Amino acid sequence: MKILRQILRMMTIYRVIVRYGLDELLLSTKIFRPLRLFAYLLPGYWLHSKKLTRGKRIRLALQELGPIFIKFGQILSTRRDLLPDDIALELAKLQDKVAPFSGEEAIKILEKVYARPINEVFCQFDSTPIAAASIAQVHAARLHNGREVVVKILRPKIKSRINKDVELLYLLADLTNRYWAEGHRLRPREVVAEFDKNLHDELDLIREAANAAQLRRNFKNSDLLYVPEVEWDYTRSNVMVMERISGIPVGDIAALKKQGVNFKHLAEIGVEIFFTQVFRDNFFHADMHPGNIFVDCHNPERPSYIGVDFGIMGTLSTEDQHYLAANFLAFFRRDYHRVAELHVHSEWVPADTRIEEFEGAIRSVCEPFFDKPLKDISFGMVLLRLFQTARRFNMEVQPQLVLLQKTLLNIEGLGRSLYPDLDLWQTAKPFLERWMDERVGMRAFFKGLASNLPLWAENLPDIPMLVHESLVQRQTDSEHLKRLDQQLTRLTTEMQQWHKRFMWLLIGSVIVISLTIFLK
Repeated sequence: MKILRQILRMMTIYRVIVRYGLDELLLSTKIFRPLRLFAYLLPGYWLHSKKLTRGKRIRLALQELGPIFIKFGQILSTRRDLLPDDIALELAKLQDKVAPFSGEEAIKILEKVYARPINEVFCQFDSTPIAAASIAQVHAARLHNGREVVVKILRPKIKSRINKDVELLYLLADLTNRYWAEGHRLRPREVVAEFDKNLHDELDLIREAANAAQLRRNFKNSDLLYVPEVEWDYTRSNVMVMERISGIPVGDIAALKKQGVNFKHLAEIGVEIFFTQVFRDNFFHADMHPGNIFVDCHNPERPSYIGVDFGIMGTLSTEDQHYLAANFLAFFRRDYHRVAELHVHSEWVPADTRIEEFEGAIRSVCEPFFDKPLKDISFGMVLLRLFQTARRFNMEVQPQLVLLQKTLLNIEGLGRSLYPDLDLWQTAKPFLERWMDERVGMRAFFKGLASNLPLWAENLPDIPMLVHESLVQRQTDSEHLKRLDQQLTRLTTEMQQWHKRFMWLLIGSVIVISLTIFLK
């Protein structure tokens, strides 16, 4: 049954690809061009729609294929440096302009969840969604206390659709492991498992609300990022209600320019927010595409961000956090030997990797891009060189870092669109140096001293009694050990005596038996 489901899903995917003529786009690339002749023989090739642009065909196909494909399109949409403009502009619509489900169905879901009519829950509810994405859509509403809110509602039957595609991803991962030499290094099944976990976390809106509350606490009174307040009394596993915010979408560059926004400041605090989340709080927003980020322009010279959609949040282990910070800092200082050492120590590359050789490979990738603003860096070339280096040194994919890498792609793409002259290295370096000093320097020592001082002061009156009890316990233990030693000595003496008696008994028995045989 499972195999049949997977075959049917693959047939559906192929049918959608053919319907929108995406096979033609694939065959126009260099790698598949030799197969183009065979495509002419397929009936589907001649049924392509010729009226739609290629960007629209890709967007509509991804939208029809479902949530996982839409998310892939969202990630690509943030990287306009890697895509032609016409495709990037169309894919950007996947961030919050996916085809919605009907307002009537949304009202039915809400009335079922709250077990009462919609007008008893909300003073006003707009059945036309203000945004629709892959997992859910958002409606504007007003509570009876007058507060303006947004209502996020999961798409009907979304879980079953996602499960079908995740099942297919596992199949492809297993085939990759079995038939591709690079499979072991890329660890596809572990990557899919990480993706599966994060995707199913996104389907629980109570969990998302808790994420929002935590991020809001982390940036309380911050002038960098504002997180809307959750209305817990109205939040359920498939419905979340939050304070409604007002801001300009970060992707609307024209509107931001009209407000006279300081783009340099906006790009720099974006980098600071990212590193603050990852290293200070170890809790970062991992779905930072432009559809989830708004700009507060009340002070255009010092604008700030407003975040929404907290379904996917990332955390790191203490070891990964330390290694990443040390790696970043070594990169920014151009200490490639240290970078190579860290990769070996963290077991991101095999233990027998030659440090000097790996150092040279890293230098050849990174050195050409230092001291350059984002607009002068070919990210596609950087990725290509990194992949080549990873393959050469058998570097394994780290599934636990996939979310962070995805977020880095979003952040770098956002910085490129806001302020292409941003010097990413110089912006991030002071923050990381300060963080490392707080963790391993003198500041860390005094901080630990200050944090432990109240505990020491609290226990200070008990110290004499604790010392007395320790000495008594030590004396008791000493007497106990002395008695145990005496018992062991006595037992050893008795065993020796028994051994002697047994030997004499054995000798006597042998003599008696021998005399008996001799006298006969």
